[in-house]
Amino acid sequence: MPIDPANPLIVQSDRTLLLDVHAPKADEARIAILPFAELEKSPEHIHTYRITPLSLWNAASAGFSPENIISALETYSRYPVPPGISQGFADTMARYGKIRLISTEPAASSLPEADPPASLPEDLLLVSAEEAIMAEIGAARSLHKYLEKTSLGFRLRLTDRGSVKRELIKLGWPVQDEAPLVSGEPLEIALREQSAGGRPFAPRDYQVEAAKAVLGGGGPGSGYGVVVLPCGSGKTVVGMTFMSYLKTNTLVLTTNVAAVHQWMAELLDKTALAPEDIAEYTGDTKAVAPVTIATYQIITWRPRKGGDFPHFRLFRERPWGLIIYDEVHLLPAPVFRVTAELQAVRRLGLTATLVREDGAEDAVFSLVGPKRYDIPWKDLENKGWIAEALCTEIRLDMPKNLKIPYAVASQREKYRIASENPFKELIVQQLVENHGDDHILVIGQYISQLESLAKLLKTPLITGKTPNAEREQIYDAFKRGEVRVIVVSKVANFAIDLPDASMAIQVSGSFGSRQEEAQRLGRILRPKGRNSYFYTLVSRYTLEEDFASNRQKFLAEQGYKYSIQHWTGEELLAAGEGGDNDEEDADR
Repeated sequence: MPIDPANPLIVQSDRTLLLDVHAPKADEARIAILPFAELEKSPEHIHTYRITPLSLWNAASAGFSPENIISALETYSRYPVPPGISQGFADTMARYGKIRLISTEPAASSLPEADPPASLPEDLLLVSAEEAIMAEIGAARSLHKYLEKTSLGFRLRLTDRGSVKRELIKLGWPVQDEAPLVSGEPLEIALREQSAGGRPFAPRDYQVEAAKAVLGGGGPGSGYGVVVLPCGSGKTVVGMTFMSYLKTNTLVLTTNVAAVHQWMAELLDKTALAPEDIAEYTGDTKAVAPVTIATYQIITWRPRKGGDFPHFRLFRERPWGLIIYDEVHLLPAPVFRVTAELQAVRRLGLTATLVREDGAEDAVFSLVGPKRYDIPWKDLENKGWIAEALCTEIRLDMPKNLKIPYAVASQREKYRIASENPFKELIVQQLVENHGDDHILVIGQYISQLESLAKLLKTPLITGKTPNAEREQIYDAFKRGEVRVIVVSKVANFAIDLPDASMAIQVSGSFGSRQEEAQRLGRILRPKGRNSYFYTLVSRYTLEEDFASNRQKFLAEQGYKYSIQHWTGEELLAAGEGGDNDEEDADR
């Protein structure tokens, strides 16, 4: 018997949720289910979400109960919620907290979080009140090398803390880590009330809420976790606010040298830290200070394959009290390895999306921390904190002379041929001309395509081979308005602050990467008092259509809708009659 035929949600017993995007309360329902469900499919009319163990554990760590989830489902469900599903939620969520990691010294585990110890015991205890769970842990072969059975539980070395947590989550047991954290060396970090540039400054309400959510209530199990906020919403300010709470030596890891310099500039502009308190650790400069900012690339560099990572020593250069992982969804596997050893240090992950194309979201949960704060992108857009973005997918035909080469090519070559469709150049040129008041990023995957576009548009090009100093000169010229259009490869996907960018044209992407789509849209979301435009160019009837659809899933979850245009006019056909592009891709 229907509850309300106008409701937007259909809840199924296999934990899938079908959201009718045309129903009156669709946006409300989407916001309500985001904390505990993950988007799987997002075609035109019905979006499919799935409730997974990891999504439920994230919800449990954020304080959601099975009753909260059932209430949300019942509020928006079109039909009665299947009766067995609620018991399933309770069973899964109850696993979070069944296994606890505590100090071998009882007094240490109860210390107030505001006054943690300067050093820790060498051993920890893994405990559970349930005998069957302890038996399962003891029988797990993957844990034998880490654990020693005692009368109280399982003893493990401090350095194996992260490895044990990751192995247990693979077995379906998320660990509630209540062992103490080291304080690190003290460092006075205060936020300015007026920036060094002379503008009034105060963190926004959601930035304060996010930092406090990770800080926690002062008890065991707080002081680490992940904050999910859209690009352009000020995740760096969240990091600085958290630093001002902890007042300790801090190591920041980010994606590239430009992002390192942006962090340094923001810290000097918005905190009372002196220049000598902040150091850069990159391929260009290797210095260490109380606040050190490094790239993932330098940390994971090694002189030969299979050898040691010499720059891992940075993690032990100082008594760090906090490590910030910027763009945590990009955390490389070697950094996961060292992060597993650094579980006694507070950890803050910052990201626009927890989606990882390698499926290692559970590793982020275990080693950096659970998701502590998330807010719908559209909420911030409605409040004016990020720009409203109009997303358009332009589908265009392939030139006749490329249809046969495409038909007989391998799958990988099919994607490249479709991505480098020469008709795209005409569309890019027309879009640039039609948006004369916009500051535009033309973003793509293949270097030969980007070189051709930069030459056509007579505009600068930034790729992985562009020296860091030259990149920053181009970015600065773009910020000053001296350059209105720049062509960029995937190096500009992450952690680049271009506040005046109001339009992005994506000519090719990294296959079906959802995280990339979110990051590229994020380049144009800084608030500017006007709409932003995001165009994706896709070759019709090719693999590129399928990959584009997958890339858009995450943005659909955030409430963004793509309008579709078909460009099939005679001018495109005429322009494309000649034109193969056989240059090699320098990034390939």
